[in-house]
Amino acid sequence: MKIKDRIALYFTLISTSMLFAVLCMVYFTFMKFLQADFFERLTDRTMVTAKLYLEADEMSRDALSSVRHQYLQKLKGEVIRIYDARDRATFIGDSAQYWTKATIDLVRNQKHLQYKDGERQVVGIYYKDNQGDFVILASATDQGTHNRLEKLLKIMVVTFVSISIIVLLLSRWVAVKMLKPLKKFMGEVKQVGSENLAFRVEENQTKDEINLIAQSFNHLMEELEQAFILQKTFVANASHELRTPVTRIMMTAELALLKERDVQAYQKVIQSILDDAENMEHIINGLLALAKMDLELINSQLSAVRLDELLIKIQSDWQLHHHQQLDIQNLLENGTIPLVSVNAVLLQIAIDNMISNAFKFSGNQQVLVQLEYSHHQFLVKIIDQGPGIPPSAHEEVFKPFYTKSAEIGQKGEGMGLYMANKIITLFKGKIEISVTANQQNCLIIYLPQL
Repeated sequence: MKIKDRIALYFTLISTSMLFAVLCMVYFTFMKFLQADFFERLTDRTMVTAKLYLEADEMSRDALSSVRHQYLQKLKGEVIRIYDARDRATFIGDSAQYWTKATIDLVRNQKHLQYKDGERQVVGIYYKDNQGDFVILASATDQGTHNRLEKLLKIMVVTFVSISIIVLLLSRWVAVKMLKPLKKFMGEVKQVGSENLAFRVEENQTKDEINLIAQSFNHLMEELEQAFILQKTFVANASHELRTPVTRIMMTAELALLKERDVQAYQKVIQSILDDAENMEHIINGLLALAKMDLELINSQLSAVRLDELLIKIQSDWQLHHHQQLDIQNLLENGTIPLVSVNAVLLQIAIDNMISNAFKFSGNQQVLVQLEYSHHQFLVKIIDQGPGIPPSAHEEVFKPFYTKSAEIGQKGEGMGLYMANKIITLFKGKIEISVTANQQNCLIIYLPQL
């Protein structure tokens, strides 16, 4: 059963149960009221009977006529008896012993008695008169009450059925309207596939549970997208970068096996294979570092970090562990606090990679780091004494495994600037390559102010 049908059913059951309870309460209350009213009427009959038959001699003709016209309305199945002290029916023409002696004695003891005998209602009173002590019993069938209750029951049944149907229809309409955003959400979710991981469901401005589900789903899709990108990147990079050295190793080995060679030739072949193996090791290390970096980016937690304090820490680390000359210049105005929302560990990795790149391509000459502020952004400029990056390579240097290290006799996997760019992009910043007025190579990191 669908949720909308369950909601409509539950709401209808609750509403109709309450309605049924109210109708039952009204029915039984009305029934008790009519029964009590009929008992009062029977009591009046006994009192009138006492006055007519026991005190008629003390009343005038006009008073007796008034009493008869006022009270003596014939009831259905009406039976009235007046019993004297010896429990004999008297005064009324029908002298049959209608009630038992036990009932008469009970009325005499309790002075007033009323009870139901099947469909008949019975009232008895104990009446003292100058002619003696009498017990007067009257009974009748309350046909009017039965008729009223039957009509009331029919009205209630029709009302109950009608209201139940109306409530069911209305509750189903309300359920459909309430679950309309969920239906829309389900329709959007069906569009998601392995080739469409960038898709996000629409989030509304309400704070209901459906919107929370949409937010949670979008958050899940972001993590899945990053995981798929990580997997595809790793596989693509591995297949692309490892294919060349593996092919070279195989070709070198096959050529060496074509004919017998001297020891020096074999040593040369083995050295070539060893060089290719070392190159593969560097590539594998770079791939593992890339995968590890991607995982850290996915799970990174941002916090408020002071750039000036972080740069001082980086300067201390380079001087202590690498013995390199790294200068820091804080060009901020007095009172400016360089707060940014970043992950301190990842940001240090990015800056360290860029500083390492600067030292490598400048022959370990002095590197200068400047901290500036402009247009709600903090700028970290890394200036080196190297030859600079040609304009044609400005985009290439941020791609994985792009490196010119071999040209200057250095080792490198081409991952430093790629990782740095990914980290800075995560923090909603960017990296630019420029040249200073003194024709010095300069990498600029832009980070938004917190």
